[in-house]
Amino acid sequence: MIAANPIVQRAEPTKGLLSVVSPVYGCEGCLEELVHRITAAILPTGMALEILLVNDGSPDGSWQRIVELAEHLPNVRGLRLSRNFGQHYAIAAGIEHARGEWIAVLDCDLQDLPEELPKLLDAALAGNEIVFAQRIDRQDTAFKRLTSYTFYRLLSYLTEVKYDHSIANFGVFSRKVIDTVNRMPESDRFFPLMIKWTGFRTATVPVEHAMRQHGTSSYSLRKLIRLALNVVLSYSDKPLRLVVKLGLMFSLISLAFVVFSIYRYLLGDVAVAGFTSIVASIWLIGSVTIFCTGITGLYIGRLFNDAKRRPYYIVSEEVISSEPRA
Repeated sequence: MIAANPIVQRAEPTKGLLSVVSPVYGCEGCLEELVHRITAAILPTGMALEILLVNDGSPDGSWQRIVELAEHLPNVRGLRLSRNFGQHYAIAAGIEHARGEWIAVLDCDLQDLPEELPKLLDAALAGNEIVFAQRIDRQDTAFKRLTSYTFYRLLSYLTEVKYDHSIANFGVFSRKVIDTVNRMPESDRFFPLMIKWTGFRTATVPVEHAMRQHGTSSYSLRKLIRLALNVVLSYSDKPLRLVVKLGLMFSLISLAFVVFSIYRYLLGDVAVAGFTSIVASIWLIGSVTIFCTGITGLYIGRLFNDAKRRPYYIVSEEVISSEPRA
């Protein structure tokens, strides 16, 4: 079976059903614990439950483990992407296949505690369409906290959308919000920004954050920079506006230099221009021109990718257990 967006066979949302979507990469050893802890957390709420595990081209035996869990447990579904598309694309696959009235998203590594889901659900059922979990004490390495803080500060500046580095993907969202996100046509997906953009009533709930028990983060500094660049180019035109400001600034500097040169000429104080100043000016103007052209070229590249209208994920296999139950 091969399925790819934007054409997804969506079932009618099931009232009273919570769909928990978790992208899976390099966490074979914690999947059974993840499923049991989610089930134990939701069971007292009386809500029906489905757990949708999306294997994002994980190099270990995660898919085989997902298949085993779906065969033995009544509320587990599995999607296997044809290759590694990235965390936010795996989330996109999960939320587009989710059938619940409410959809929760959490990472598979158990740093997002399943036991916090009832608190998020309570806030959602109190009238909020979007409920984000706020990690009050992040249990990550100093390097990861620093890179995450830098990433979100840079993202906030360039996209002009305020971000809190203590908030990521973990949260509970209404069917209305998820349907809105699913209808967004862009091929570059960044889940938190797309959720924030909808503008529905939002709440944040402080939650505990756990140490990573299995595997290691796949986000290196290089990948974070690449993700930030993709998000900025896809969701903001501020770099283009900065380029315009840069061009205007150099125009003013050049005009001032011309006025100053004319003034010196009228005073009869004209020195022969040196080789160093000429070369320095050429290199400076040339580098700024190349930089501005490069920024413009990156945006054109984004338009080229969108024009191809390729799917942003491909599902190669799906495993479905019996109907969800409370």
